[in-house]
This record gives sequence, structure tokens and C-alpha cells, in this order.
Amino acid sequence: MTLTLASVTTQTTHPAATDGELGQDNGSDTVMSGRYRALTLGIVSTVLLVAFEAMAVNTAMPVAARALHGFGLYAFAFSGFFTASLLAMVVSGEWCDKRGPLGPLSAGITAFATGLLIAGTAQDMGVFVAGRAVQGLGGGLVIVALYVVVGRAYPERLRPSVFAAFSAAWVLPSIVGPVISGTVTQHLGWRWVFLSIPVLVVLPVSVMLPQLRRLQAQDGSQRSWALNRGRLLFALALAVGAGLLQYAGQLLDLYALIPAAAGLGLLVPAVRRLLPRGTFRAARGLPTVILLRGVAAGAFFAAESFIPLMMVTQRGLSPTLAGLSLTSGGLSWALGSWIQGRSWADRHRGLLIRTGFLMCAAGIAGAGLALVPAVPAYAVAFAWAVGGMGMGLTIASVGVLMLGLSDADDTGENSASLQVSDALGNVLLVGFAGVLFALVGTDTRGGFAAIFATMAAIALVGAAICGRTAKRRGSSNFPGSDPPDPHGPRRRSASSG
Repeated sequence: MTLTLASVTTQTTHPAATDGELGQDNGSDTVMSGRYRALTLGIVSTVLLVAFEAMAVNTAMPVAARALHGFGLYAFAFSGFFTASLLAMVVSGEWCDKRGPLGPLSAGITAFATGLLIAGTAQDMGVFVAGRAVQGLGGGLVIVALYVVVGRAYPERLRPSVFAAFSAAWVLPSIVGPVISGTVTQHLGWRWVFLSIPVLVVLPVSVMLPQLRRLQAQDGSQRSWALNRGRLLFALALAVGAGLLQYAGQLLDLYALIPAAAGLGLLVPAVRRLLPRGTFRAARGLPTVILLRGVAAGAFFAAESFIPLMMVTQRGLSPTLAGLSLTSGGLSWALGSWIQGRSWADRHRGLLIRTGFLMCAAGIAGAGLALVPAVPAYAVAFAWAVGGMGMGLTIASVGVLMLGLSDADDTGENSASLQVSDALGNVLLVGFAGVLFALVGTDTRGGFAAIFATMAAIALVGAAICGRTAKRRGSSNFPGSDPPDPHGPRRRSASSG
């Protein structure tokens, strides 16, 4: 298994490198070597700010909605961000493949900061929701562009370490973000949670801009500016379909069937065109890699979203203590990501992914044991530490495999597919968990038990299929053995399997 994975992971191609170029591996560089230091600090700082904003907004949102008399639109402040980011992910992938990552990364950071300013100065909830949607556009552009930067600027040996740094950048915000946001909201007002972050964006941009321009200059493989209009239309259908499904999930009555049916009618054909062919049947290679990202993210976060509610309603904890039960998962996630970034990990990538899924399943099932009165409430923190470490091993390793299976001209498109799978796994499995909860019983332990059992089972399915990330030698799916494709290399890579 591990030998096969190591042998099929192909190096992302780059133009011929001269000494000192980004992407060239001299065997002794680290992510903090002189050649990469500014770029690493810049992109990790960007992730840090995005993570802090995500944690802070969750704390300030109820106060903002009350001040703007907008509880009726409360859910749309979240769904607006999500649907806009789905569209932006696909746009960013196309943009990166055609013109390089500098444009979408710069535009994404600008849009993200603009959305924060709009939300922070909003005088009614409609404008606030619009600001959140602009933030979503920026977030979708940025996350895909960062993956492309990692694929093009860093040699394959260093990519696991960069992904480990991404995960580590979420640790501090997950610990202090809610506390800082709550303090700012209480003493200065909720608006400053949004208005203070745009100023901080200037520093990481200025640090990494020279390296990004250097990367753009040395990339001689860019093609025409024209974007694939078909993909953009399917991306729009995907975003609207996902938004309709979220809206239907909020209705919880027979009328919800109408937007749900319309959402599925848009979502299904869009997903089939935007993800690699064979994704939903776990075809070997890239399709399974993309599928595993959605399975892992959906199962883990669907379970996580119900843990605080379970701890408050079934164990009598305060909301603060219930939320702190999840902190251990953020810390162990960073640890798991650090482990997969060690030099020996590439030889055991398949084993790391399977172990991660098994740990995720164990963490979800272990959290469900808190429904038993004899089990101490703090056991959830231990269980979620196990699940978080599993996610750290899995998510970063899946990203490494995706870049290894991508040609230089496909890095943006495949990175977008990875993020779309992640987002869809979240919305579909979180939505399914909500329906399951309503059907089994919202005031009984049975509803929670059904969610944790189902999500643990889905994680076990991920463990069962993770061996399909490797392509068989001698098959048409093996890198370099594909027959000539009339659609060119981009089509072949995007439809592997």
C-alpha cells in the first residue's frame, strides 16, 4: 500500500528552474529557509486572520443580529457566506490555471476585507448579510489560490509541512478567538469585531507580495485569459442549489420540499460536472482523493455541530463549558497535521489517511458515549482530541495527494474540486444530521445517538475506501500511461478514474 502510494504520487510540473527559483528542491531547504520564509509567513498569517475571523464572528453574530433587529435573517448571514464561497472556489480555480494565483489571491483578500467593512458598518440586517456574502467571495478565492501557491512554489517534499502550518494557524484563534471577540463585543461593540481585521490584512499581503510576483514571473505556462463559461455556469448553479437546500432545511415543513427539490435539481448536475468523473463511485486516484475530503469534513463537522447542544441539554453544562469541550479537537488537529508533515510520512500516506479516518470514527463514537449518565462529561474532550488528531492526519494528507496527482495546469481546478467537496460534505451531512435529529426526536437522547452513530459509520466508510487513492500499475489510470486525450491534459487530469 505505502509503496504504491509513494510511486504514483507525481511531482507537479514546473517550468525549468534555475538556481534559487521557487519550487526547486535542493534537498536542504525548509519552509522557513530564506527562499521561502517570506512566502510562508505571509500565507500562514493570511490563514491565521481568516481563522480568527471565523471564530470571532460566531461569538459576535447573536449580538449583531439583535442590534440590527434581524433574527429573521440570522441563518442567511452564514448561508450567504457559504453559497458565495462555493461560486468563488470554482472561479478561483479557473483563474489560477489561466493566469496564476496572484490575481485571485489579491482579489480574494481585497473582497474579504471589503466584506468585513460592509458588515461592520451595516445599519440593517440585509446589508449585513450582503457583507457576509462578499466575505464568502473573498474566502473562496483565497483558499483555492493558497493551495495553488503551495503546489507551484514549494517542492513536493515541503508541501506536508506547509499544510501542517495551515492547521497550526487555526490553533490560537480556536483558543483565544471567542474570548477576544466576546471582550471586544462587550466593551467596544460588535462592529469592531469586523472593522478591526481589515487593517491587519495589510501586513501579510506586503510580506508575501514580492514572492508571489516572482512566482508569477517564473511561471511560463499560462494560457489565454478566457475562462470556461460552462464551469462558471455550473458553479453558479451549485451555489444557488446549495443555498436553496439550506433554506429548505430551515423551514422544516411540507413547503420545504419545493426549494429542496429545486436545490437538488441544480446541485446534482453541477456537482457531476465540477468534480472529477468517478468521484461518487470512488474511482481510483484523484476521484477518491476528492471524495475523501468531503466524507471526512462532513462526518466530523456534522457531529461537532451537535456536541455543544448535547452537553447543554443532556448533561446540564453551561454554553461556555460545552464549547470548551471542542477545544481539544483544535489542538490535536494541529498535532496530527504536524505528524503527517514529517519526512517519513510520504512513505506511509495511505496508512496515515486510514488511521485518521479510524480515529475520527472513534472520536465521534466516543463523544456519543456522553449520553450515558455514568460516563463523565469531560470524556467528550478526550474523545474529541482523538477525532481532531485523526482529522489532522487525514485532511492534510488528502491535500498532499491532490497536489501530487495534479499537473501544473490543473492545480487550480483540482484545488477547487477539493474545496467544493469539503463544503458540500459539510452542508449535506450537517443538513442530514438536522433532519435525522428532527425525525428521531429533538428532546431525547435517541436523536443525538442517531447522529453520532451515523457519522461514525460514514467515517468508517472513508477508512474502507481510502486504499483507492492509489492507481493500479499498468492501468489506464496510472500516471503517464493515459492514452492521448482529445480534450488535452487538463481534461484528462480532471477526469482521472
